[in-house]
Amino acid sequence: MINPWGVDTSMMKSVLRKNAVAYLFLSPWLIGLLALSVIPMGASLYFSFTEYDMFSSPQWIGLENYSGMIEDPKYLKSIEVTLTYVLFSVPLQLSFALGVAVLLNRGLRGLKIYRATYYVPSLFGGSVAVALLWRQLFGGEGLVNKFLASIGIEGANWISSPDTAIYTLIILAVWQFGSPMLIFLAGLKGIPNELYEAANIDGAGKLKQFFSISLPMLTPIILFNLIMQIIGAFQAFTPAYIVSGGEGGPLDSTLFYTLYLYQKAFAHFQMGYASAMAWALLIMIAIVTAVIFASSKKWVFYQE
Repeated sequence: MINPWGVDTSMMKSVLRKNAVAYLFLSPWLIGLLALSVIPMGASLYFSFTEYDMFSSPQWIGLENYSGMIEDPKYLKSIEVTLTYVLFSVPLQLSFALGVAVLLNRGLRGLKIYRATYYVPSLFGGSVAVALLWRQLFGGEGLVNKFLASIGIEGANWISSPDTAIYTLIILAVWQFGSPMLIFLAGLKGIPNELYEAANIDGAGKLKQFFSISLPMLTPIILFNLIMQIIGAFQAFTPAYIVSGGEGGPLDSTLFYTLYLYQKAFAHFQMGYASAMAWALLIMIAIVTAVIFASSKKWVFYQE
């Protein structure tokens, strides 16, 4: 049936019915998106411009939370600690993951067992149990010091020293190399073998092949892993919370950005300030991601 505007109404009804069925099946996800993401983010953005303690009505204060962060020495310290963690842990983790992936790509026996074994730390590395274990390992009487004592070296209390505490968390992050390692391994297996055969004919050694073939072909995967691990490192929370007892000590040396945000929100009940911190973190991650994407035009190579 054609209406006066020349539109087939029966076809329109058929399309609407199909769309209705699609939206019906999508509705659980859409409701979850609205209830768990969009609405909370909107509320957080509003609270970031208010003074809010969760027990009284929020009071609008404009940009005071954001300007106050610049004058907060602990906030600036949390940025310093977090940047130190990101700048050390991410390159080390990716380097280690790539090195192990190259070794596993040589066709070792029991490859599936090795892949599963190396992936396990990525599953449990961010858990409370592993963080507690890490605190015991690097404590004054921990296994690390006992091993050092067995070879005649006097160890330190790594967790309790402001000079070394952050590096124990960096080691924990590097230990969780399984996820990027599997992605690197998949990328290595996707490189055409003909390229290596041609390189062998030209007399290129293994090291030359790695830097001339493997590494350039892996640059899109390196970009993906780099961005994902940087985002994860900026949001790291559990290890610092458990190892420092939720205080970020000693002397704020493990005061991660997320840990300070947690303290402001749930210890000091400054929910407005914490919301502003959350949005500032989002902006920082967005800026870093944009810079990496912009620079990728010079070092990422895609197959044509």
